[in-house]
Amino acid sequence: MSVIFECEYNGRRYAGLGVPVPGERHTLYEVAEGRLREAVIAGGGPAAVAAAVTEGAGTVSVTLGDPGLRFLPPLLPTGSNNALVNGFMGTHRSKFDRAPEPDEEFTPPNYYLKGFGSWLRMPGEPLVTPADPVWLLEEPEIGLVYVNDEDGTPHYAGYTFGNDLNDIGLHLKNKWAWTPYAKLCETSVTPWLFLEEPPQTVTGRMTIEREGATAWGGDFSCGLDSLYHRVEDMTQYLFSYPLLRRPGLVNYLLLGADKASYHDGFRIEDGDRLVIDVTSHGVELANVVQYGQAVAARS
Repeated sequence: MSVIFECEYNGRRYAGLGVPVPGERHTLYEVAEGRLREAVIAGGGPAAVAAAVTEGAGTVSVTLGDPGLRFLPPLLPTGSNNALVNGFMGTHRSKFDRAPEPDEEFTPPNYYLKGFGSWLRMPGEPLVTPADPVWLLEEPEIGLVYVNDEDGTPHYAGYTFGNDLNDIGLHLKNKWAWTPYAKLCETSVTPWLFLEEPPQTVTGRMTIEREGATAWGGDFSCGLDSLYHRVEDMTQYLFSYPLLRRPGLVNYLLLGADKASYHDGFRIEDGDRLVIDVTSHGVELANVVQYGQAVAARS
């Protein structure tokens, strides 16, 4: 698997190839803001993107845990915040009572806009929720990353993995009106961008830890073989909307999740640690849930 990532190290922007191994040193390549996005738009595949990172770049060697190292969401425009986090709901086969027919007309699944790309959290960072959520739900998902060129044409860059934490209890109280409020919890993604087509099979294990012990656990799948809808249909329909084709925009598109802890009757609490072990791809995403505070606006 071809993997690339971006980070900041001691205040400077770098990129790396592959997933760093804990305890081992990893080479970082100094890279200008937007260089990887330009390489994706230019085409040439994973080799061309890797060459854009490594050719003529200054390097440093670091290990995970270095206090000067901070990972970034894949291809995030940190200067302009020209990025959106959005996604689909009800996409998995487990949520339908039948399989799709081969010639079935496409009906778009429900869609939501989560927020700006700068709202994404990295592994190890807390996920802040509303002050008093009804019933939280973790959602291990594939996140597709698209970069629009100067003409507004979306270019697929690759995929990552995310946790679309949300308040399913609030959503179920009023599915047609309160879902946007239910989605106002922070979302985390891994910094690793897999420079390949969306994966057919993704399997892993979700664990919720409370006070250092496992409080709940369950397996998950979120590959294309778990979806009811075809990704090509979903993305083609979504990018028919001009506002999502603004020049330079980066779109993080979450493909939805299967059933999880809520469907087992488990309630996530403040301080719980959510661990997504994507075993099929050898990566992990862990974050602690942090209830926010209710603050009234000042007049």
